[in-house]
Amino acid sequence: MPRYRLTLEYDGAAYVGWQRQKNGISVQETVETALKSFCGDDVTLFGAGRTDAGVHATGQVAHVDIAKAWPTDTVRDALNAYLREEGGVAVLAAEIVPDSFDARFSARQRHYLYRILNRRPPPTVLKGHVWWVWKGLDVEAMDRAAKRLLGTHDFNAFRSVNCQAKSSIRTLERLDVIRGPGDEIHIHASARSFLHNQIRSFAGSLKLVGEGRWSADDLAAALASGDRKRCGPVAPPDGLYLARIDYDAA
Repeated sequence: MPRYRLTLEYDGAAYVGWQRQKNGISVQETVETALKSFCGDDVTLFGAGRTDAGVHATGQVAHVDIAKAWPTDTVRDALNAYLREEGGVAVLAAEIVPDSFDARFSARQRHYLYRILNRRPPPTVLKGHVWWVWKGLDVEAMDRAAKRLLGTHDFNAFRSVNCQAKSSIRTLERLDVIRGPGDEIHIHASARSFLHNQIRSFAGSLKLVGEGRWSADDLAAALASGDRKRCGPVAPPDGLYLARIDYDAA
């Protein structure tokens, strides 16, 4: 039974998140429904990251076992034909991988992007896809403060109270705040794994730095405290994208 690796793009605004749930349609359920229409079997899709409701992806990775071997282009195109009516998910690529490949546990690095629209007029075409912050932000101060979070730390202050991870210790490889196109500010974060709401907590705290309400020392103090109450507000899901996942070369 061949195993396929799927690279997915989706607009998270239409879904309750990645994982199948009882309170609405998830990305996982949507793709599994398309897979059944294609191959005729009930299959389970395993994703590399469980994005929350409203969180988008341009490079989510999942794996699935299908009874029959199909050309990879056929799998991609057939699934997209079934997904087209839904309109919120697309399969960018399909590849046959060894049975040892696991979309979640084989991942070596996860890369996220958080988009802030920093201007006084509200978004129209970007509504639901950026965090609108009308007050001017100091991007350079945000970036300098972000560097205080790099490395291996206990990030308990920057995770959700509902986070199920046994340990809050993580190694943050990258946290850059840069000017994006137009009026956007982009936060790039990379690590092998992240805690629930970790990046959105970073974004909310860095906004306080950009507004001049926090210093880099305040951000470092929140980290050192390990206290969720010392963290800034959690940024909305609208601006968060799972951008890419790295794996060892086959």
